[in-house]
This record gives sequence, C-alpha cells and structure tokens, in this order.
Amino acid sequence: MKDLFCVVADKNMEAAVAGLFGRPEALGISRAPLDVDVWVHPRRDPGLFREGVTILRQARESYSHALVFLDASWDGAPPDIQTCLDRAFNDAGFGEWARAIVIVPELEVWVWSQSPHVERILGWSGRSPGLRGWLEQQGLWARGCAKPTDPKAAFERALYEVGKPRSSAIYRALAREVSLERCQDPSFQRLRQALQEWFGGSS
Repeated sequence: MKDLFCVVADKNMEAAVAGLFGRPEALGISRAPLDVDVWVHPRRDPGLFREGVTILRQARESYSHALVFLDASWDGAPPDIQTCLDRAFNDAGFGEWARAIVIVPELEVWVWSQSPHVERILGWSGRSPGLRGWLEQQGLWARGCAKPTDPKAAFERALYEVGKPRSSAIYRALAREVSLERCQDPSFQRLRQALQEWFGGSS
C-alpha cells in the first residue's frame, strides 16, 4: 500500500504539490520519503468538487491516506466549499483517511511571502522598485497587508511585466525553495497538520 494519493485541480497545482512533498523537513514530517501519487482532474476545480468522493473511494484500498487540493474561487463554487467537502468526506465514511485542502482564494496565495526567492523565481532580481513596491504602485498590494488583494492577478501581472511566461515550473520552483516556516495561510496549515498527524511530526 502506498502512503498518499493526491488529487489536484490543474497542472500548476500538481507542480506545487510535488515541490512541497520534496521538502519533508520543511513540512514538519518525520517520516520520509513518502510514496506519493498525484493525479490531475481533467475537469479542474468544478469536476474535482463534484467527483472527489467517487475518485477517493476507488483509491481507498491502495493508499494509507488521501488529499484533495482545489481552489475556492471558480465559477459556480459554493461560498462554503470547505464545509461542503468536509461533510461529503464524513458522509462517505472517510474519517481521518482523507482531507480536502481548499485554497482561498486560489493557489497563488501560497506564493507570496517575504522570501527573496520569490523575486528571483519571478524574474524580479535587481529591479527597482522591488516586486512588492511595484505591486503597491499598481494597486495590487495594499500597504500593511500580508498578501495581495488578488494573489493570482498580482502573480500574473508580475510575470507579464518581466516577460516571463507562466508555467508549472515556476510553481514547482517556488514550492521547493521558498521558506514555509512563516506561512500562516489556513489551507497550508491544514495540509501541514494532516501530514504530521498521518506521518509523524518532526521534533
């Protein structure tokens, strides 16, 4: 039996998850390496929301645990998507076997931190003003706020400004290199807690 089955909504999320699982110490996991399979749902967030329970049922006999990753922001998404999925998982009898990780509003919220790796990976090294200052000038990052108001829009505008195409490789590099110690995003903390409960928290 393999350790973990992950279902994600798109290729960028697949790359980010793969990058994160390559850093067990940063996630606080004592058991490593984990034997992880990641599968991308062809119908993205809406399909994963509707069909996640069915997919996990088919995988239950082959994996010790499972995770479902999807964004909260998509056309037709219910406002209480995390509650809906938690209820569906409970009704399916998954108990502590599986968890849903709903990223609010979208995956890009995990990108933004104080790490200098963010500017380098996004192609902003040596530019003036720095990335955060430029985003403030563009009205995409309010002063005093920990994250941009629209994380995805800020991410895409920053890449567009430097002529860097958006790619899964960028998400993978960010997940592999940016410090996770100060990430207080609730969805990330939910992920870290699940992994530590299932595979042992490091001291």
